[in-house]
Amino acid sequence: MSARRAAAGPLLLRIDGAQPLSAETVGAVAAICVQAEDAAGAAVVVVRATGAPADGWADRLTTKLVNRWEQVLRRFERLPATTIAAVPDDCGGPALDALLATDHRIASRTARLVLPTQAGLVWPGMALYRLARQAPHAAAVRRAALFGAAIDIADALAVHLVHEVTDDLDAAVEAAAARAATLSGTELAVRRQLALDAPTVGFEEALGTHLAAVDRTLRLAAETAS
Repeated sequence: MSARRAAAGPLLLRIDGAQPLSAETVGAVAAICVQAEDAAGAAVVVVRATGAPADGWADRLTTKLVNRWEQVLRRFERLPATTIAAVPDDCGGPALDALLATDHRIASRTARLVLPTQAGLVWPGMALYRLARQAPHAAAVRRAALFGAAIDIADALAVHLVHEVTDDLDAAVEAAAARAATLSGTELAVRRQLALDAPTVGFEEALGTHLAAVDRTLRLAAETAS
């Protein structure tokens, strides 16, 4: 796993889901978070999420390390930046976790989403939570969550677990990053949180938060116009 920033380009993070979760993986995501947060809304993050683990991948994991991983993913999920996933092939384990925490997901036509297994059972990590939250009624997600069936790219696209399928992954990711570079990551993060909260927050409670966001938008527009 590595983290770096291309000159005048996006922050790049590679996560190999075929490898066991490690402190180095946690550290790479944490480093990306620091860089994106320091960019004050100007960063775009591209995650290359590839590979799926074999059964037994979690033999040496500890609950402490898994908790650290879930916490850093939650931080990543809230970044003041647009986050884009690039999926060239099967994507599982830590790679799938990272994919499900991104804003925009682009995959090749041969990619699949694969929940890892341990001792023959689907790994009960937060990927299950994100899959169920993002596609709660999808039969493909239920089969994956209960029986470990891979989610093929057609099903993933149909239930919006991925948003683009392409024959030229690099070109599609480059185009998406260029579009995202024109957006304020800080403002995107506000809208992301409003959308995430909507299924569980009542109208009256949500109204105040939305009005605050409206007020902020109007003030920013006025500052830009003056």
